[in-house]
Amino acid sequence: MPAASSHRRLCVHTITTKPLSIEECLVEFPKRGVSGITIWRQALEGRDLSAVARQTREAGLDIVSLSRGGFFPATSAAARQTAIEDNLKAIDQAQAIGAPLIVLVCGAVPGQPLTESRKQITDGIAAVLPAAEKAGVKLAIEPLHPMYADDRSAVNTMRQAHEICDALGSPASVGIAVDVYHVWWDPELKSQIDLAGQTGRLHAFHICDWRTPTIDLLNDRGLMGEGCINIREISDWVEATGFTGYREVEIFSNRLWATDQGEFLDRIRDSYAALYE
Repeated sequence: MPAASSHRRLCVHTITTKPLSIEECLVEFPKRGVSGITIWRQALEGRDLSAVARQTREAGLDIVSLSRGGFFPATSAAARQTAIEDNLKAIDQAQAIGAPLIVLVCGAVPGQPLTESRKQITDGIAAVLPAAEKAGVKLAIEPLHPMYADDRSAVNTMRQAHEICDALGSPASVGIAVDVYHVWWDPELKSQIDLAGQTGRLHAFHICDWRTPTIDLLNDRGLMGEGCINIREISDWVEATGFTGYREVEIFSNRLWATDQGEFLDRIRDSYAALYE
């Protein structure tokens, strides 16, 4: 197989190749021309953060973001404070590895009104915002598909994410992460992407695909081209805003995690090339 050429703006999340350690990712990603990496916090467990930062630079990879913060809502003040402290830790981790952005999966509480959860999300972000600004780390609210509204995120549309940004006073350090898996169905999607571009809130763009049928609500995402999402059209809307950031491949899949991860990365490279090159 010929050596991989660099694929402009291709980023892969460490969770996408979950069976690989961070050290293995730093070896395998560049072989396929991947130039960006989003590091999930569990990949950092037991690691020296300064060493991870150095090794990533030496591998020629840009650290695009750290995933994930969030999960702010809770039924008790003590639990909400614990979440705030965990997000402050995430900010410290991001600063230590040189990640410019933290992706927020905002959280929800089963049985708690979504409006209350959104208020607690807004309050939680407000509580950690000064630390993020001091560290030079941006925060990106990621709307999640409504099927996760019970316990993973009360923020399910870009409109709701914009409303939280508005409530926070629209600081430049808080924006939105657009993941096609979660928002492709939204009839307001194009106008909300346009608004994110106009307000400077479009902080991240994630790609994968929606399989039909989906057999697991969390861990059955598809590789680009395996499903029904109009990925290139959505990507074109994002590009039209002037967004020049990475296109981040984020896939949760028991099916794909069970395969040879080197071969899976080859498929990611090829599907990305089919979309953009």
